[in-house]
Amino acid sequence: MSIVNYTKFQPAVFLLTGIPGQENIHVWISIPFFLMYVISILGNSVILFIIKTDPTLHEPMYSLLSMLAITDLGISISTLPTILSIFRFNSREISFDACFAQLFFIHSFTLTESAVLLCMAFDRFVAICYPLRYASILTPSKIVKMGLGSLLRAVILIFPLPILLKQYRYCQANILSHSYCLNQEVMKMACSDIRAHSIYSFFVTLASLGLDVLLILLSYLMILKTVLSIASHEKRLKALNTCVSHICVVLLFYMPVLGLSVIHRFVKNFSPLVQTVMGYVYLLLPPLMNPIVYSMKTKAIRARIIRVFVK
Repeated sequence: MSIVNYTKFQPAVFLLTGIPGQENIHVWISIPFFLMYVISILGNSVILFIIKTDPTLHEPMYSLLSMLAITDLGISISTLPTILSIFRFNSREISFDACFAQLFFIHSFTLTESAVLLCMAFDRFVAICYPLRYASILTPSKIVKMGLGSLLRAVILIFPLPILLKQYRYCQANILSHSYCLNQEVMKMACSDIRAHSIYSFFVTLASLGLDVLLILLSYLMILKTVLSIASHEKRLKALNTCVSHICVVLLFYMPVLGLSVIHRFVKNFSPLVQTVMGYVYLLLPPLMNPIVYSMKTKAIRARIIRVFVK
């Protein structure tokens, strides 16, 4: 009898959601989404190509920028299939295994990007506070270790989440409010005891995003202290200008991700439309804007792009 009840209430799939109330124009909405994905993938691919093919850009800052581009590509590719399937073909169903795999990649790339942004803050800190020791501190081998460490931390922290989710029973409404799978939302669909999972998820957020934000703020406080000690006004502006691009991408990344996390965990009866829009901003805006920001604000990247496309 228990087996019968289990199969009766256990859904076979999750149902994803597009934009509530706009289902009749989903086909048209798919066009700007498709263009955003094309720009994101093309822009980050161009950044990677330029950095790889130009020996003058084989420096720590640009190596970290290439890591950022890779994580942006990973986030875009992780969400592209389900988002375009919903808006273009109205295909809402996603199996448990596919959903768990998607949330693993989304959260892993998100945590990796957070760590890469922290490494980039450290790069700016060393460049401004210890310019004479920059080359000796940020050697190529250390940059590789930083990148691998960022990826390894993300995989270790996120790997238990889909395994735990797979053990739960799902007997509630299986309709997710986004066009992709997020851990915070999928765990709420379970009718099992998820307290341990919720505590671990909160720990992951604090040990990764929370810690990274704190260390980035600390880095910039020390950078600001060093910059203010520079006598020349022109040199102060020049030093701060090297941080503008990084500050922009930090704000583009952390504001939506932390806002969405707070909404899922602490806010009740929030507007579904606002929550959905924030979800798209969280995953689509950073991969779209990061290559644009660095192309506009980094002279070496901008000049190389112009040479590539003018020829």
